[in-house]
Amino acid sequence: MSGYVAYVGRRLAQFVLVVFIGVNLAYVITHATPIDPVEQSISAVTSFGNTAPDAIEQMRTSLRELYGLGGSPAQQYLAFWKRILRADFGPSLSAFPTPVSTLIGRALPWTAGLLAISTIIAWGLGSLLGGLAGYYQKNRGLKLMGLVAMGLHPIPYYIVALVLLIGFGFLWPVLPITGGSAMNLPQTLTFDFVVSVLQHAILPALSLILIGVGSWFLGMRALVSNVVTEDYVLYAELAGVRSGRILSSYVMRNALPPQLTGLAISLGGIFNGAVITEKVFGYPGVGSLLVDAVYAGDYGLVLGVTTVSILGVSTGVLVIDLLYPLLDPRVRVS
Repeated sequence: MSGYVAYVGRRLAQFVLVVFIGVNLAYVITHATPIDPVEQSISAVTSFGNTAPDAIEQMRTSLRELYGLGGSPAQQYLAFWKRILRADFGPSLSAFPTPVSTLIGRALPWTAGLLAISTIIAWGLGSLLGGLAGYYQKNRGLKLMGLVAMGLHPIPYYIVALVLLIGFGFLWPVLPITGGSAMNLPQTLTFDFVVSVLQHAILPALSLILIGVGSWFLGMRALVSNVVTEDYVLYAELAGVRSGRILSSYVMRNALPPQLTGLAISLGGIFNGAVITEKVFGYPGVGSLLVDAVYAGDYGLVLGVTTVSILGVSTGVLVIDLLYPLLDPRVRVS
């Protein structure tokens, strides 16, 4: 038990280090942009004719303090980390004066619901079918499924998204192609709203699942194909153990840990798949929010979304690292 506690301590220290380095890189990159949010705000105001020098200078001072750009670079950096620890990224430039944390809080449930559920469904189907294909290698139906998976695997998911959008939005318009729900419905937990959300999520989720299933299928099939050649599997078959028991207890269980690692990383990095998919379907999630922030030069919002993404990926990897010794006794924790 003490060995596992020490293992947890090391992994937590690595987690803190990774988050610290990642957030610092995001800070440096966003502050290296040539767009100055203060001057951009002042330009927007002066375009309406308010050009009094004293008023402009007061506005510049207030905005620099508001965006955490006042003082020396060291003072700005310390102010940035104070805000990070309070989960306060300041106001959004593109949606002023709404706080960045509020915008992310509104968009995050849409992205988490769409991407997390799609990833889990794709992982479950791909791992199950891939495991069956790797064990029952002579089954024609599973061989055909492997060919389909290999055909879908190299296709970018946004290409599939565009094909689905054209097919079910224009050629056979039976599903909504934009938004997260019907515009005339209040966002409350009512039956009509839930049904509308599910209908609007079908196409973006399907585009992610079709590609994801192929990737997980091929990975699991390769893992199982290696496991079935192990001596303990051959011994179980010679001993007369049922094939279903061998598949579940001997083969699938030993092939799952690498798949679980991939699942944790995929769940942590759901924002990677959100950007293009959400823009294609006009989905109100973090991906659309990030793209709009980049176009508007709202680096406070970009930094907020990037920080949340870093925390998500790091947390996903941390969780699977902590579960690995419990799932696979071959992993050493000492």
